[in-house]
Amino acid sequence: MKLAADNNGTRGIDVKKKLTRKVVWMFAIGQLGWSTLSAIVTNWVISFYEPNEEMLAAGQTVFLPQGRVILGLVTILGGIYALGRLFDAVTDPWIANLSDKSKNPKGRRLPFMRKAAIPLAIATVLIYWTPINKTSPVNGVWVMVMMLLFYLFMTVYCTPYNALIAELSGTQEELTAISTAISFTFIFGSALGYACPFIWGALTPALGRVMAIRVTFVVLAVFALVCLLVPTFTINEKDFVDVKPVEGNAFSSLAKTFANKEFRIFVGSDICYWVAITMFQSGLTFFVTSLMKLPETMNTVFYIGMTLLSVCLYAFVGKLTKRFAKKGLIIFAFVEFSVVYLITALSQGQAGTNQGMIFGIAVMVLAAPAMAILGILPQTVVADIAKSDEAQTGENHDGMFFAARTFAMKLGQSLAAILFTSLATIGRESGTGYRIAAISSTVLCLFAALLMKFYNERKVMKLLGEE
Repeated sequence: MKLAADNNGTRGIDVKKKLTRKVVWMFAIGQLGWSTLSAIVTNWVISFYEPNEEMLAAGQTVFLPQGRVILGLVTILGGIYALGRLFDAVTDPWIANLSDKSKNPKGRRLPFMRKAAIPLAIATVLIYWTPINKTSPVNGVWVMVMMLLFYLFMTVYCTPYNALIAELSGTQEELTAISTAISFTFIFGSALGYACPFIWGALTPALGRVMAIRVTFVVLAVFALVCLLVPTFTINEKDFVDVKPVEGNAFSSLAKTFANKEFRIFVGSDICYWVAITMFQSGLTFFVTSLMKLPETMNTVFYIGMTLLSVCLYAFVGKLTKRFAKKGLIIFAFVEFSVVYLITALSQGQAGTNQGMIFGIAVMVLAAPAMAILGILPQTVVADIAKSDEAQTGENHDGMFFAARTFAMKLGQSLAAILFTSLATIGRESGTGYRIAAISSTVLCLFAALLMKFYNERKVMKLLGEE
């Protein structure tokens, strides 16, 4: 098996068949599925279970006891969300190790993905389908169990999926092609999640707000399930990848992963970024309604606007990667996002004026370039580090590298869930807590940029035989 790069830039594993554009897009459709399900939970679970006054006036039912009831610091939902993310983070190395060690004749990755698809879609819907139609602690237990199942099956699907990013690509060009394609489908799936208010808004007159939301999520979950299954039935993993299963347990494999200095630096930066972006995404609906004083549906308009603008920049980002280091582009994106978060913290609106709309448009336009860069490049950096480590050690731990990155990411998201749900209770009517959350995201993104400065990209690329 070839470990070092040759003169043509081929690196890492041997690819048995040429990676065609069709295969790239069949693979990317899987990300459309899981990003849609992820958006359903990430974007709406807080507003569904901790509604503000505008949502209550629209007919939202309160299902969970409200306020900071856990040790007087954390809300019930915040605790559930954080527990789910921590559970998810712990299972990542376990699933990655099982996948890396798999001797399944059909491959190390796709069989895991096929088994996880149906339970993942079902768990997503059941998070919102509480057994008691009023405020009750029983609903809290239900949501906690369903969240744990959701994150378990998300890990079983996504950890092997992410490992295939490095394993399918034989050159930097193929790696960029895969990363660009999955970035398209990720953003489209996220946009579908943000579009939910338009769907449930049309259904609300007939079904009521709560049932309309649930039916909306069922429809999207069925669509997502089909997407999840596409790569598992259209790609023969053994046609493209031939890697020997690794030995060792999850903890020893994880330790080897974090022994890589460049990976530790990248992960530290990544944690800060994910705390920041998760707080921002969790609060976007509240920023729009409470700070900018705009209708709930404008949340969707702004996100789709960001999405379309960022997609228009994808080709430009691809060209930039041929002229500039990935490290510098990622740092630029972190700084740009910090500006977006600061504008959000300072935003304000007044009914009957365009003041809030001006802030919303500014956020939408400025966020797009950063979304394009961070939608493509971080996956390629992890793949570069994984393959350079293989070239150096002779062991292939692609699954564990992506799982370790996800492990750190989810730790950051757990912290973000606790922080945002707790901060949101401060001065809810005035929006003080929302502003504090946005300012916190600003500081964290700047710190992420600072940490990324220490990443030695030249060393990694030399190990791959590419300058």
